[in-house]
Amino acid sequence: MRQGRAPGQLRLLAAGAFMALGGWLPWVYTQAGAVSGAVGGGLWVFYVGMLAIAGALLPPRLHRVAMVQAALSAVVAIVLPIWQVVHVLQLVGVQGWLPGPGLVLSAFGGVLALIAARQLHSGAPRPAAVAG
Repeated sequence: MRQGRAPGQLRLLAAGAFMALGGWLPWVYTQAGAVSGAVGGGLWVFYVGMLAIAGALLPPRLHRVAMVQAALSAVVAIVLPIWQVVHVLQLVGVQGWLPGPGLVLSAFGGVLALIAARQLHSGAPRPAAVAG
């Protein structure tokens, strides 16, 4: 018998893809050039993006494990971009830099993973319809 996906697993897959991509793209643009996320916090966001993708690929009966993976990924992918923005604001203020696509994608992936964790927490796996 084939089972469907647990609610939130596809959202978690998309969140993991956003985090994995966002970890490698530039996080900050400055007058001196782009600062890649891979040299700092973006690498950690990439790692938890892989964790989120693994949670999305788990069988539906392990939806609680996927929920924990989604929550952990969400915390890291939200906290690190916020920390980066606060850190740069403390260093140079609001002039001379712009947030890069990696920073935005990482934070968006974190929010999406948080929504997926909530969905996985509130919903049980639904069986797939069997074609007759």
